[in-house]
Amino acid sequence: MGLVQTQITLKNGGDVASAQRGYIKKQDIREVTLTALVDTGAGTLVINEDIRQKLGLAVEGLRKSELADGKKQVFQVTEPVRIYWRDRNTACPALVLPEASGALLGAIPLEDMDLIVHPAKNILTGAHGDEVLCCIK
Repeated sequence: MGLVQTQITLKNGGDVASAQRGYIKKQDIREVTLTALVDTGAGTLVINEDIRQKLGLAVEGLRKSELADGKKQVFQVTEPVRIYWRDRNTACPALVLPEASGALLGAIPLEDMDLIVHPAKNILTGAHGDEVLCCIK
């Protein structure tokens, strides 16, 4: 199986909540649309420092994590990020890898959006078809 990439939109979770409550306008939500690497071996969403800054995400703490090469490092953890893929979305904190080239979509947000990598087609797809089981807009 080769590398799987997909287009996602990331939004500042605090901005989304503020817009829903009427504190800011919907067009003021900070967001980035990008192509992310899908990695079922990774735990969560991984972004670089540039993406964190564009989204205006606060750093809420630090977490020790292991990279694919086996090195353990301490990374910044952001406030929740809203992740949108087609008609599905979820929220989770992101790990910030300053040297990363972009974003990596890991198992936790994939599972929460009911997504799998289709092994024969090498694409990201709904685990139970294309219908949305549950989705918060």
